[in-house]
Amino acid sequence: MNKLFVIIAFATLISCGQKREPSNVSSPGSEKTGKTKVLETGAAVLQDKTPVNQLEIYLDGFHFANGNMNMQTEAHHYCTKLNEDLTQCVMYDGNTKDAKIMGIEYIISERLFKKLPEDEKKLWHSHVYEVKSGTLIAPGLPDAAEKELMEEIVSTYGKTIHTWHTNMNHELPLGIPVLMMGFTKDGQLADSILKRRDSIFEMSTAEKREQRKNIPEPKIQPGADAWEKNEVFQLELKRK
Repeated sequence: MNKLFVIIAFATLISCGQKREPSNVSSPGSEKTGKTKVLETGAAVLQDKTPVNQLEIYLDGFHFANGNMNMQTEAHHYCTKLNEDLTQCVMYDGNTKDAKIMGIEYIISERLFKKLPEDEKKLWHSHVYEVKSGTLIAPGLPDAAEKELMEEIVSTYGKTIHTWHTNMNHELPLGIPVLMMGFTKDGQLADSILKRRDSIFEMSTAEKREQRKNIPEPKIQPGADAWEKNEVFQLELKRK
């Protein structure tokens, strides 16, 4: 078994005391009834949760809406590594039991990215800056294990869709999904968002950056981060 994932599995067992970040909003709705609670308890015991149980990797990072740098948000990623080239993540606005599902991200290797059609590449973002800057973290992992994980992520590409904008105080998943991107340079991510995350997790992004100085920085493949070349794509609602 891969040494990294042995470390991750162990760290998951001991990280129950990690810092908690609640959801951004409280959604409307009646309190759960006794019947609902009984049904949930039965479901938890009797129903198979195999796909959900595979979400063994926890990442925390930041995105912005493609075409709108001011629409920035933190995202808690819970991921399944399907194979060495493909990872899928469910993203939440927090890491507590009331966290809201805010979207999904697919992460692929450089090898798979190179095979994408040229127009498709424009929907994906690189992870080089996120890793090297220290803004992408794996809460609960020892520094050595986190660094090893980041060495795998640094050359990958992500395609991210947000469906619920609780960062805008939406109490329900209103509107249409939004294509998100990753930051690529210093000064793009708002200091207030970063400082809030660092405070909650009692960590320093600057220290993470220093720890990752010797992670090789791969060349970003042509086509990714297309917004930097003013090629901006976004979903829209159309009547047929």
